[in-house]
Amino acid sequence: MSWAVILGASMGTGAAVARAVSDRPGLDVFGMHRGRHPEGAASVVRDVEARGRRCVMHEGEAGTFEAAQQGARALLAAAGPRSVKLFVHSLANASLGRLASNDREQFVPAQFAKTFDSMAHSFVYWVQELVALDLLAPGAQLLGLSNPLVDSLVRNGALITATKAALEVYVRHLAYELGPKGHRVNLLKFGGVVTTASTTTFSAETGPDLDTVLPRITPAGRMVTLDEVARFVSVLAGDDAAWFNGATIDFTGGQTQSLFDALMYPTR
Repeated sequence: MSWAVILGASMGTGAAVARAVSDRPGLDVFGMHRGRHPEGAASVVRDVEARGRRCVMHEGEAGTFEAAQQGARALLAAAGPRSVKLFVHSLANASLGRLASNDREQFVPAQFAKTFDSMAHSFVYWVQELVALDLLAPGAQLLGLSNPLVDSLVRNGALITATKAALEVYVRHLAYELGPKGHRVNLLKFGGVVTTASTTTFSAETGPDLDTVLPRITPAGRMVTLDEVARFVSVLAGDDAAWFNGATIDFTGGQTQSLFDALMYPTR
């Protein structure tokens, strides 16, 4: 049986992807979560199992080197070798602040380390472990997640945008390294959705109403839904998308950032 490994599986995008890929292409799910939303994790387990698939939720911090080692060993025990068809990195654990404000908002070194480990470096840590333990199935898809904010100057979001830029570089290099083995490594860049993480980010300063702002900067006049993102991930997990590799896949619906930036940085 083939498995999907989803980091950050109890809420938001990760939970939606778990449900979608258990339905199509029909993958068992191994989810990592930090235990802050046990009801969300339990709901995912029920929904995946209702589709006739196995679901293992492993509680723990997924965004460090040690966590990747421990999680991969738990995955091996649950799924066995050469079982992972899809790996999705859906972690949000960023610090908000400024780079050189010389006040309480200025980042300190520990915030750099935590944010980059969780939202960028851990993608590599997990791929290293999946390869070392021979967990990847033939033609595995390894997927990072990004958003249009990487091209913007959202107030207090410097570390978020920096980690997404680093993740894009990691994806390209890993695609080149793993391509000869038949695996694919991509970055899915999708339009803004309202999640716990996005609400926290955008309420830190000016607090625009995302339900109002995002439709205004998207040609379709609405936000993408988590279900739409998740269903597209299920497409990427299939053989028809096998030629995507080393790509930043634009799933933003044409979303622009000019209005967003104006709202988030009304003054300097």
